[in-house]
Amino acid sequence: MQGHLWVKVLIGLGLGVITGVLLGPDLALVSQDTAMVVANWLALPGKLFLALVQMIVVPLVFASIVRGLTASSDINLLKQMGLRSGLFFLAMTVLASLIGLSLAGLINPGHYVDREAMQHLVEQEAVTADVAAFALPSLGEVPTRLMGLLPANPLQSMVNGEMLQVILFAVIVGIALISMDTDKSGPIFSLVVAVQELCMKVVSWAMKLAPYAVFGLVARLTAMVGLDILTGMLVYMVTVVLGLLLLALIYLLIVRLLSGMTARVFLQETRELLLLAFSTSSSAAVMPLSLQTAESRLKVPEQVTKFVIPLGATVNMTGTALYQGVAVVFLSQVFAVDLDVMSLVLVVFMSVAAAVGSPATPGAGIVILAMILESVGIPSVGVALLLGVDRILDMVRTVVNVMGDLCACLLLRNVRLKVPAVKAVPVE
Repeated sequence: MQGHLWVKVLIGLGLGVITGVLLGPDLALVSQDTAMVVANWLALPGKLFLALVQMIVVPLVFASIVRGLTASSDINLLKQMGLRSGLFFLAMTVLASLIGLSLAGLINPGHYVDREAMQHLVEQEAVTADVAAFALPSLGEVPTRLMGLLPANPLQSMVNGEMLQVILFAVIVGIALISMDTDKSGPIFSLVVAVQELCMKVVSWAMKLAPYAVFGLVARLTAMVGLDILTGMLVYMVTVVLGLLLLALIYLLIVRLLSGMTARVFLQETRELLLLAFSTSSSAAVMPLSLQTAESRLKVPEQVTKFVIPLGATVNMTGTALYQGVAVVFLSQVFAVDLDVMSLVLVVFMSVAAAVGSPATPGAGIVILAMILESVGIPSVGVALLLGVDRILDMVRTVVNVMGDLCACLLLRNVRLKVPAVKAVPVE
C-alpha cells in the first residue's frame, strides 16, 4: 500500500467537490451539456478503478473463503465462526433498522418539505424499479428459493455475480479440502493461494488510481446533483447521517470493549479504507483493501479475515437497513400514509431480509427500498424524491457497512480465537 494514501484520497475528495461545484448548475459557469461531458471524462479514472476491482471480486471472494476455511482444520471452529458472525450481522441489522425508524419518528423529516412540490417532482420523474425481482417469496416458494442458493452451475453464478451462491460453493469446496488427505488437497490449495495473490496484485495496481478515482467520481456526483436539491432534502439527509453516526459509535464502542482499541486508534488504522469506501459506495470494491487492513493493521488472524470479510461484504448491510427505515417513515409523512405497529415490524423484517441478499454495489439500496414501500402501501414512485441525494447517503452508509465487517473480525479474534491483542501498526 502506498504511503500516505489517505492524504491523497482526502485531497482528491476535496478537489472533486470544488470542481463539481464549478461545473454544477449552481454557478452555471458552463452549459449543462458541457459540464456533463467534462464530468464524464473526469470520472473515467473512477470507472476504471471500479471496473478493475470488480473484475476480480468474484475470484477473490472464492479464493479468500476457501483459503480461510482451509487455514484451520477444525470443523467446530468453522461452525463457531459462521454462527457468531451470522448472529452478529443479523443483530446489528435489526438494531440499525430500529434506529432508523426511531430517529425518523422523532425528527419527522417529512414535515419539513413542501408536499405539493415534492409530489409534482414525483410526477415529473419517470422512475421505475424492478420491485418484483426483490419481492419476498410466499410460504410455498420458500423451499424453491432455498434450493436456488445452491448453485447448479457454479461458473454461471460467478459470471452473474451471484455472491451468495459463490460463497456457498466456496464453503463447500473449503470443507471438502479439509476432509481430504494433504497430499491430494495440496495442489488445489496451492492454486487457490496463487489465485488470491494474483487478485491482490491487481488490487495493488488499482490502488494507484484511487486518488484520481475519488476526484473524478466526487466531481461528477457534485456536478450532477448541485446544491439546490440538497437543501430541500436537508432534514432527511441529516436524519440518515445522524443514525449512521450513532451506528458507527456503537461499532466503535464494541471495538473498545472487545479489543481495548480506542476509537482514535481504530480510525487511524482504517482511515484509508473508510475514505475509499466513502468514495466508491461499494463494499465489494473495497473488499481487497478490507482484507489487507484487517490483517496488517488490526492484526486479525488470516483464517478469520478471509471468512468474515467476504461474507460481510455480501450480507452485512446495516447502513442500508438504517437508511431504509428512515426513508420509509420520511415518505410515509410526505404521502400522509399512517404506519401502524405491524407495518413498522414488517419494515424491519423486510429491511433485514432484503439487505442480506442485496448486491454490495452502488445504488442497490434504492431498488430494495421500492419493494419495501410497496409492501406498506406507500407509492414506490416516491423513490424519485430520494434519487438526487441517494448517492451521497450511499457513500456514508457504505462506510458504516465496512466498519461492521471490521468489527465482526475483531469479535471473532478476541471472543472465539482468543488471539492476544497486538498493538496497532504505527501510522506513517
